[in-house]
Amino acid sequence: MEEILVVGIAGGSGSGKTTLTDTLVRRFGDRVSVVHHDNYYRAHDDLTLEERARLNYDCPEAFETERMAEHLRLLRQGRTVHCPVYDYRVHNRSRETLSIQPRPVILVEGILIFAEPSLLELMDIKVFVDTDADVRLARRVSPASYLNAI
Repeated sequence: MEEILVVGIAGGSGSGKTTLTDTLVRRFGDRVSVVHHDNYYRAHDDLTLEERARLNYDCPEAFETERMAEHLRLLRQGRTVHCPVYDYRVHNRSRETLSIQPRPVILVEGILIFAEPSLLELMDIKVFVDTDADVRLARRVSPASYLNAI
């Protein structure tokens, strides 16, 4: 079996992580699989929508990182995994899963993936997308939502 290379892509919200990931997928096609840390947000079926909407999703505890690390280990072993799918509309995991195939390159994308030693030890290459905070904020705020906030 061919060795699998795991590449971590981290950076702040709006930094361009997804753009870089999508560009690599377009360039290398079916030789790449992607694992998004966002899909591993913890399920909160016990909370109402309003309670889930108030949770802090930008902290390490928001993620089921141990499950993601296990999935990366399985992918490195050449095994397919069934990744959870996060639904932003309801601030919770959906009932769906996403089948991720082991491929020569596994891209791991997320804001906090470098904060977790269990994930770091599984990465062969680490890329941090460094973008000025002003640019990141501008990418996150649409003109319509900005005008409504004034």
